[in-house]
Amino acid sequence: MTEITLIASGDLRESANVMCWPAQKAMEDGLTEVLADMGHSVKRAHPIKPAGHGFIASQREGMDVFRGIDPQAPLIVAEAVWQYSHHVLAGLTSHKGPILTVANWSGQWPGLVGMLNLNGSLIKAGVRFSTLWSENFDDDFFLAGLREWLDSGSVTHDLSHVRPFEGADLGAEDRNIVSAIADDLMRNKVILGVFDEGCMGMFNAIIPDELLMPLGVFKERLSQSTLFHAATQVPEVEARAVFDWLKARGLSFDFGPDHATDLTEAQVIDQCRMYIAAVRLADEFGCEAIGIQYQQGLKDLMPASDLVEGMLNNDDRPDVVDADGQPIRPGEAIVHFNEVDECAGLDAVLINRVHRALGQPVETTLHDLRWGDADRSGNRDDFVWVFEISGAVPPAHNVGGWAGSESLRQPPMFFPNGGGTLKGIAKPGEIIWSRIFVEDGALHMDIGRGQAVSLPEAETNRRSASTTPEWPVMHGVLTGVSRDQMMARHRANHIQVVYANSADEADRALAIRAELARKLGISVNICGI
Repeated sequence: MTEITLIASGDLRESANVMCWPAQKAMEDGLTEVLADMGHSVKRAHPIKPAGHGFIASQREGMDVFRGIDPQAPLIVAEAVWQYSHHVLAGLTSHKGPILTVANWSGQWPGLVGMLNLNGSLIKAGVRFSTLWSENFDDDFFLAGLREWLDSGSVTHDLSHVRPFEGADLGAEDRNIVSAIADDLMRNKVILGVFDEGCMGMFNAIIPDELLMPLGVFKERLSQSTLFHAATQVPEVEARAVFDWLKARGLSFDFGPDHATDLTEAQVIDQCRMYIAAVRLADEFGCEAIGIQYQQGLKDLMPASDLVEGMLNNDDRPDVVDADGQPIRPGEAIVHFNEVDECAGLDAVLINRVHRALGQPVETTLHDLRWGDADRSGNRDDFVWVFEISGAVPPAHNVGGWAGSESLRQPPMFFPNGGGTLKGIAKPGEIIWSRIFVEDGALHMDIGRGQAVSLPEAETNRRSASTTPEWPVMHGVLTGVSRDQMMARHRANHIQVVYANSADEADRALAIRAELARKLGISVNICGI
């Protein structure tokens, strides 16, 4: 019998760790039972704490745990929750035995999201590992993969949907678009405004400066304390003007009386202050795009920035004036990359440039690959993803736009000061999806096609209730990429999406973006299609 070492990385927020522990415990119990049936025992490398959970909850704790692990031992990182990859990354970089990351296929807590982030971080760090996922750990796919890992120390996945992009046969107009954007980036440069780097331990979301500079892209490192101070200087009359604009557009708010558990008007007014401050800071520092970390530090001072981010990412947004009373970039989105995911930020800048040149929708956002399932209503035969993120979703993506969106309080276990989300259901249409990532010390892009699809209300509600119901959702179908192919290949917890007005126009936009990325020196892969 072989002993398998097991660890579990968790959140930095104890409230989340305690709340999510029962799901993690159930997952570990199921995994332990399967391994026992295969003749292997499991040794948990760290105990359940008096606080009521068994997660590694800090980077220092993770380092200390790894001191007690045999560096040659077969090691499973089991995740049923969102986790901070840096809690365990240090130990994993020096572990010599076979590593397997495992997640439960569930939307309840974002274990799949946490595992994908860890996978992307390990790939960026050059750490060899294998990965698996399962709903109940009894399906043939999982069992075969687990046996393979136990026997050989690795798992083989089908990656036949990925092929290198070696150039597109573009017409003269499209070649000119590529050249004009690439030349402008090199001549005039681009600034990404980074309000504190490394959100939630997402090592994979940080692009080293030396990889950005050859593209003409540079970082302006700002602090969330700067944003907080600037927001406190915004007069209430200005914040209320933004609030009134949102109400006039039809955005609904689910207000209640208790700050600790409800969304309050005061929280939204502070979000409007933050929006005004963010626009002015982007203008002051000449940032084409900005990213707010918002999960740590700022959450203790202000409401969450989700509503702020959605406003920023929408062409139709409230005007903000500069010191001379002139509107700042009126009628144009100020690209925001949620959770300071710089890979998403770079991608979003390229999307904004290409789509504006083509007259296509420019509104773009990242989503988590939160979960997915068959359509239980029976209307569709294909696998439908639940793409979901708390912030950054522009109302232009939602059915009904502003009037079809609503703002609900962020869950208290994540955000003690509340703040409204920008919830909606993504409208049906043709999408291009993509991800820029770092591997082997270089920038890469995976890009493909898909559709946001419409599902019956009952099925939509089932899916939303199976995740975080306060957050916006896109029902996503990926062209030519199966569920397991996507999970095996994707180098991040985030996927970038943008609409096009038709299938042909989406194909054209994809080809131009792929060629632009290639011209900039990014290695591009076409996925599916």
